Amino acid sequence: MKVLVAVKRVIDYNVKIRVKADQSGVETQNVKMSMNPFDEIAVEEGIRLKESGTADELIAVSVGPAQSQETIRTALAMGADRGILVETDVDVEPLGVAKCLHAIAEREKPDVIIVGKQAIDDDSSQTGQMLSALLGWSQGTFASKLSFSDDILNVTREVDGGLETIALKLPAVITTDLRLNEPRYASLPNIMKAKKKTIDRTTPADLGVDVTPRLTVISVVEPPKRKSGEIVENVSQLVDKLRNEAKVIQ
Repeated sequence: MKVLVAVKRVIDYNVKIRVKADQSGVETQNVKMSMNPFDEIAVEEGIRLKESGTADELIAVSVGPAQSQETIRTALAMGADRGILVETDVDVEPLGVAKCLHAIAEREKPDVIIVGKQAIDDDSSQTGQMLSALLGWSQGTFASKLSFSDDILNVTREVDGGLETIALKLPAVITTDLRLNEPRYASLPNIMKAKKKTIDRTTPADLGVDVTPRLTVISVVEPPKRKSGEIVENVSQLVDKLRNEAKVIQ
């Protein structure tokens, strides 16, 4: 079995986001970047499939600028076998990413594609679903547990009413939720080994994909700052403020 995972280079989740002065977006210059946390979960799940003997090869794919190869190297250090970088300086939207992954899947013929359920920079949560539609494959979104039975992939996913388990025929696209696993840290020996692993480079044009953005960002602004809270002395004061100031009760 061949598994393909998608990884995205995003602003590190520990960094405080700053909006550009012209409100055209967020500041990314001289800002620490790292792998999207949900994609780390996807890589970890792929590694576990390899370690259990279910998967034979794990390929990490990223769509983005040349610096995205650092993100792929992180995946290789975690345990992926090789990487593919679809290099572009365009800010690729979810549909463009899905089209690139579709073209890669047509070449590589994976049995399972695992992607994070969303990226923490745009929170679109669309790529996996779009990719499934383009490929015509089964999909299991927001997966919190995976298990294989012959050619059937059982996916436990979180829904509003609790947990739902669905059975998918391979090939399939999976999007990962937080509770699926705990990603490992890359050890120093594995980081050194990752430098010798192969990263193939291509472009959207080579794949026959147009990644021209379809959306235009008009402006990006910071959310209004929350007012400091107030301590009340008793329930009567609380009720009075909720009724007369917050207007949340009648």
